[in-house]
Amino acid sequence: MDRYHQGSLSVQERVGVRELAEHVGRSIGVGIKDVAAAFLAQQPHLVVGAADGAGLLWASLLTGPPGFVRATGPHRMAVAGGPPVGDPLAEALATAGTRVGTISLDPRTRRRMRLGGTLEVTAGGFAVEAERVFANCPKYLQKRQPLELVAEGAGVVRRGDALTPDQERAVRAADTFFVATTAEGGTDASHRGGLPGFVEVLSPSLLSWPDYPGNAMFLTLGNLAVDPRAGLLFPDWEGGAVLQLSGRARTEFGAEGSRSVHFHVDSVVEALHPGRLLWSTPEYSPANPALPIHRGSTTR
Repeated sequence: MDRYHQGSLSVQERVGVRELAEHVGRSIGVGIKDVAAAFLAQQPHLVVGAADGAGLLWASLLTGPPGFVRATGPHRMAVAGGPPVGDPLAEALATAGTRVGTISLDPRTRRRMRLGGTLEVTAGGFAVEAERVFANCPKYLQKRQPLELVAEGAGVVRRGDALTPDQERAVRAADTFFVATTAEGGTDASHRGGLPGFVEVLSPSLLSWPDYPGNAMFLTLGNLAVDPRAGLLFPDWEGGAVLQLSGRARTEFGAEGSRSVHFHVDSVVEALHPGRLLWSTPEYSPANPALPIHRGSTTR
C-alpha cells in the first residue's frame, strides 16, 4: 500500500520530516481492527467529506444513536441513514462509487479515527469499503460531554457565496473545525483545533489558520498541494448549528517552519438540523498554543 502520494511527500521533504513520516505512516492500514470497531460503535456522530455533483468539496456531519456507525467486516464500515435534508452531500452519499473520507471524533475521550474509501449504497444508508484506516493522537482536541438530543430543527436556514457578519463571528469563536480534502482519487477528512480565535476572518470570503505541528504525515496539506479544493465544517457544539463552507485553499510556508492555510470561500450552507446533539462547554486541550497578541481582537 502506498501510504503517501507526491503531494504529501513534497511537503514532508520541505518541512524536513520525511523519515519521521515514514515511521508514523506505518500506523495506516486498510483493515478495521477490533478496538477500532468498538470505538465506532460508541459514537453518536460522524464527519464525512466528499465532492458534490458539481465538484465542490464539502464536509458534512451525520448524527444518530450509538451503533448507527459500525464495522460490518474487517474492511467495511456501514452507516445507518444519511445526511439531513438539504445537506450539500445528500446526493453524493446516495451515489455508489463516491470517494469519501470520514473522521469519527469522540470529545468525551479525545480520541479520533479516520477512514477513507469508496461508497456503496445500502438499503438503510451507505457503507464504505475501507482503503485507509488509522487513529490520530489527542492533540488540539477539546474535551466535551453530551447533554441532550434536540428533535426539532429548521434545516438549512441560509445559503450564500460569502460569510454573513453572524457567520464571521461563529468562525472567530470556533475552537474546532473539520476539513475535507482530496487528491489522486482519494478523499480525506481531518480535524483542526485551537483556542477560539485561531481561525482568522480576513474578509467575508477569506479565512486563515495556523498549521500546528502534528503527526508529520501532512495528508491535508499534501492533498492541497495537488488539488486546492477543500470543504470546512464548523459545528456549534452548544447550539447544534452547523456551518459548511466549500472553496479553495493554499498553504503559505513562513520562517522557522511556520505554516498557515488561506481558504477562499466559494459557497456557504448554514443549517440547524433536527436530531442534533448538544454538548457541554469545552475543556480546552493543553496542547493548544497561545494565540499571538495581534489575534486578540478576533477571538470573539
